[in-house]
Amino acid sequence: MQKTILITGATSGIGYSCAEKFAQEGHKLILTGRRNERLKEVAETLKEKHHVDVLPLVFDVRNSAEVNRAIENLASDWSEIDVLINNAGLAVGLSTIQDGDTDDWERMIDTNVKGLLYISRAVLPGMVQRKKGHVVNIGSIAGKEVYPNGGVYCATKHAVDALTKGIRIDTVHHGIKVTQIAPGAVETEFSIVRFKGDKDKADAVYKGFEPLHPENIADVVYFVTSLPSNVNINDLVIMPTAQASATVFHKE
Repeated sequence: MQKTILITGATSGIGYSCAEKFAQEGHKLILTGRRNERLKEVAETLKEKHHVDVLPLVFDVRNSAEVNRAIENLASDWSEIDVLINNAGLAVGLSTIQDGDTDDWERMIDTNVKGLLYISRAVLPGMVQRKKGHVVNIGSIAGKEVYPNGGVYCATKHAVDALTKGIRIDTVHHGIKVTQIAPGAVETEFSIVRFKGDKDKADAVYKGFEPLHPENIADVVYFVTSLPSNVNINDLVIMPTAQASATVFHKE
């Protein structure tokens, strides 16, 4: 059965790979992002390659007014969202709390926590009304552990962990599934953003071992959303074989 899938942060990394995977399987896609040209390019590519309907929505998840306007103005044939993939998120900077940049903190909290809340608040009432739907939150091993110089990022991902549980409790009586996928090291733009464009530092993060790839996470997201109606994966931690914890790696 064809579903309508909304993916935030769909222009690269895990979000893009999720879009590709669901397009391969013939589902309709609502893709969101802040980069207008890149979003249009992704939408056109997926439409041509997989012959599916794709609706690009340019807005910033950190802006509640933009989020609400985008969801409220969806045409009737797009408004029944079956799966919401809360993928938009980022880490900025790597420092102790006492040396931290408060602008970095604001950006992480606004995107990873408030952004997830804004889009969930906009989409969930429709799922509740229809008594069906699935929310997939992309968390992190940083939501299970805390590591040096990453305290604020870890705090935002711990919030995602808590919010996933909270959404599940709040919506369980309405037949809605809620899942958290918590990856370890995935090679995406994540480290480039964290190190503010310093590619050498970003590349060093993944040297000496094979990290997860975005398509690995997309496969898992597709799997959890494809299970029978009586089955829900609450929480799934996925790591590279060479990673044992947030900070312990086997590197060649």
